[in-house]
Amino acid sequence: MTTTPIATTASAAPHAAAKATAPAADLARPDGSPVRVLVVDDETPLADLLSMALRYEGWQVRTEGDGASALRAARESRPDAVVLDVMLPDMDGLEVLARLRRETPDVPVLFLTAKDAVEDRIAGLTAGGDDYVTKPFSLEEVVARLRGLLRRSGAAAVRNESLLTVGDLVLNEDSHEVSRGGVGIHLTATEFELLRYLMRNPRRVLSKAQILDRVWSYDFGGQANVVELYISYLRRKIDVGRPPMIHTRRGAGYLIKPAEAA
Repeated sequence: MTTTPIATTASAAPHAAAKATAPAADLARPDGSPVRVLVVDDETPLADLLSMALRYEGWQVRTEGDGASALRAARESRPDAVVLDVMLPDMDGLEVLARLRRETPDVPVLFLTAKDAVEDRIAGLTAGGDDYVTKPFSLEEVVARLRGLLRRSGAAAVRNESLLTVGDLVLNEDSHEVSRGGVGIHLTATEFELLRYLMRNPRRVLSKAQILDRVWSYDFGGQANVVELYISYLRRKIDVGRPPMIHTRRGAGYLIKPAEAA
């Protein structure tokens, strides 16, 4: 394994990350959930910087430092794209790719490596890689190339404006369909309106009075129990058996946020 000097690879990374975090179009999976990217690189500082830039895009990122862990992660999380270093401690990236292709033949793979010779690029692309970026690199370029791979593969598209997404919870305002983790959830009309109001204001505490006014269209006046009742209905359908997303702020109200941020 050859270690890339962090100073040359990531010296401008904070600035690059800032520039890379204003995407021209918000990509999402076909069901509206966040894009999943697997980053495989044993240089932890570099992998962390790249992951930070990708997460700022609104994508879910998992990082691994060796080939065996990467293959296990790919089976578990089914990523929409993989960023793969050629030089790993246990096996090279070409071997990882060959094994990966047997299980997920269509996932786009972007090679990331210090090997910049023409024959190395040809070997990576011939082995089944979809693109090839050499170190040191620009974070903006990696993000842009991943966006292109995701669009061309059909793994992601520009997010439908009618979709509201908080973590793995997706609400379609046009079709009135709701799902969490790809599993459909049936809601009554009132439950749907309450969830829509919460999801339009993620991470924001909404008082009972605000919820009554927006969802039931009447002023607060001894009807707080109806809010509590419908919040409990939503929790039974959305949170039971899963990490909670709907939270109570005692004396203040309710909010919704991604489960991993709970």
